[in-house]
Amino acid sequence: MQGGSFLESLQITIEIILPLFLLMAVGYLVRLTGLINETSAYQTNRVIFGVFLPALVFQNIYTIDLENLEDHFSSRILFYLVAGIVLQFLMALCIAFLSESENARRGVILQGMFCSNFVLFGIPICDALFGSAASGPASVLVAVIIPVYYILAVISLELFRGGRPGFFRIMKGIFTNPLIIASIVGILCLVFRISLPRVINTTVSSLASIATPLAFVVLGASFSFRKVRNCIKSLCIALGMKLLFFPALFLLLAVLLGFRGPELAVLLVVFASPVAVSSFTMAQEMGGDEALAGQLVIFSSLLAVGTMFLFIFLLKQFSFF
Repeated sequence: MQGGSFLESLQITIEIILPLFLLMAVGYLVRLTGLINETSAYQTNRVIFGVFLPALVFQNIYTIDLENLEDHFSSRILFYLVAGIVLQFLMALCIAFLSESENARRGVILQGMFCSNFVLFGIPICDALFGSAASGPASVLVAVIIPVYYILAVISLELFRGGRPGFFRIMKGIFTNPLIIASIVGILCLVFRISLPRVINTTVSSLASIATPLAFVVLGASFSFRKVRNCIKSLCIALGMKLLFFPALFLLLAVLLGFRGPELAVLLVVFASPVAVSSFTMAQEMGGDEALAGQLVIFSSLLAVGTMFLFIFLLKQFSFF
């Protein structure tokens, strides 16, 4: 492992995750003091969904360094990731349908089993493991992985939103979703090398910088310990698949296909990172079980410290890293 030992990389991950838990704790304490209630948390979450997260998605794509694209781009890893995420989605769809009878939870479980927070958690871990040899490809893949995630996430929630999940309703849900619109605009600006005026770029950057901390604070304010016991079965199924089964399956296939070193590290962080915080925001906005969605984000982030480094340890032991 370049740039440090196993313990140093573990420390890096804890340093990434601990501030997020502190942000959630701040939100929970604010809720207890009465400064924010369920209604205001919901309204704030709508602003996050419609303004701050789209700005973050756009910024993540817009700032990709195209000058180094040839050094970091690999069609093989791109094909494997897209195929793997789609297969993961289809498998998760079957599991969600068979394991849960309530539609509001089905969509959330489905979304939680494939949608990962690899930008926030994964890229720093890639950098700790292999430096730019891994973090470079991971950053470039943001432009593809983020739109794929959000398109499938919209499909997940629309399928079980209520009523007949018609093709046109799903298409409308996809093309009116602020996160997907931001992805498309970001890709267009990236591909056609459109430079934003400095004042616009500064404004978008400021909005993007607010998105993650505010989303976690609102998540903490929306969390309820008494609701956890009502979701234990769903939590165990979704977290077991997201953090253990799917990473093990797709990493094993990747090893058999010859992926090694930095490329394997990129696959690790995409498939083994915890559930994306945007899944909570989307669930609340699109009629999913928001309590379950929030718990999936919180508990997957906590447990991923152990599961992520379990996979790293095993891959190092068998000399795949």
